[in-house]
Amino acid sequence: MPILWLRFALACYFVGLTYAFFALRRTSDLFSRIALHAASLGMVFHFVSLVELFLSDHVLWTSVHNGESLLAFLSMTFFMVIYSIYKTTSPGVVVFPVVFFLTFVAAIDEQPVLQTSFIQHKGWLIAHIILIFTGYAALVLSFGASLLYLLQERRLKAKKPSSLISFLPALEVIDQIGYRSLLLGFPFMTLGLITGSMVAMSAYGHIDFADPKILLSLLMWVVYMVMVFTRWNSGWRGRRAAVLATFAFVAAIVAWAANYFSTIHRFAA
Repeated sequence: MPILWLRFALACYFVGLTYAFFALRRTSDLFSRIALHAASLGMVFHFVSLVELFLSDHVLWTSVHNGESLLAFLSMTFFMVIYSIYKTTSPGVVVFPVVFFLTFVAAIDEQPVLQTSFIQHKGWLIAHIILIFTGYAALVLSFGASLLYLLQERRLKAKKPSSLISFLPALEVIDQIGYRSLLLGFPFMTLGLITGSMVAMSAYGHIDFADPKILLSLLMWVVYMVMVFTRWNSGWRGRRAAVLATFAFVAAIVAWAANYFSTIHRFAA
């Protein structure tokens, strides 16, 4: 049943995906509202899927399948929070395709499972995964805002009339969306790494900093911290902040891919 609900959510997210491509050509308030309602309905189906998964006796939160599903839901949650504040669906141009892709991969079939030597620490493990993925979701939204900022800035400087310019909010608003996403996600990422360290210490008695996953996750956190620090203390805004946020998102993808090479976070058939 969780897979069935997830596929219902996928069908709703497809409307958002269509809107994302449509919005790049022309703006439509009606289509924007339709996509927003469809995404909201998709979140309901998605939430039911996650709840059923959580209540299942056979749930494996460390599977790639469940991780992608959770990340998609949290990314959409962040998008809805931003929409409630700024009343703009423009970040959906990036967020909707990412959410659709993650949900699509998760809804196809069961994916490989992460080896679970931490099963005796299930509570801490679940907390670690939820916190880390919340931080990832914030990076997705920050990355989306960064792309929109760079695109809007380039087109405005070129003085090329385009429907996209009227579709996007002001540069200052886009910059604020990216900044607040970072501020909201950084504590979750930090707590996620702390709980992960506690689980590793309980299971192994030490933290292997030479492990690719752990090393790259720490590097990603350092980049994340530099972004927050430069925005907070040095007043970095605009293009420099957008480029740094894009770099952090790439670092997050690399850290995620390191699961396949890690001796601790290893995907196994």
